[in-house]
Amino acid sequence: MVDTVINNLLAFLSFFTVAIVILTVFLTVYALITPYNELVLIRQGNVAAAMSLSGALLGIALPVAVAVAVSHNLLSMLGWGLLACFVQLCVFVAARVILPHIAEDIPQGKQAVGVFLASLSIGVGIINAGCII
Repeated sequence: MVDTVINNLLAFLSFFTVAIVILTVFLTVYALITPYNELVLIRQGNVAAAMSLSGALLGIALPVAVAVAVSHNLLSMLGWGLLACFVQLCVFVAARVILPHIAEDIPQGKQAVGVFLASLSIGVGIINAGCII
């Protein structure tokens, strides 16, 4: 029984660590492609930036969680996670096409834009998660 617990704990730690690394890589790349610094804006109390970044985080966490649940090994989970990152980054690129003034709107605290970005990220994240087999 102790061996089973240790093996399950090691598997948990492995999958959890890789999932956190995927989230960290995603957030780092996301921060690089956005034309504003979300963390600075959030520290300044910008609700639009907080909503937008929170939506992006939830939008990637959903498919990564499904990748963890359905993958039988770390390599498979990593592959699905990285694909999910690519899809979610494309969401922001598409949003910039749809709303070309994002670069000004989020720093100005326009909450409607923050809600839209969050909803778009979460919505695509749900679909992204559902497509992982």
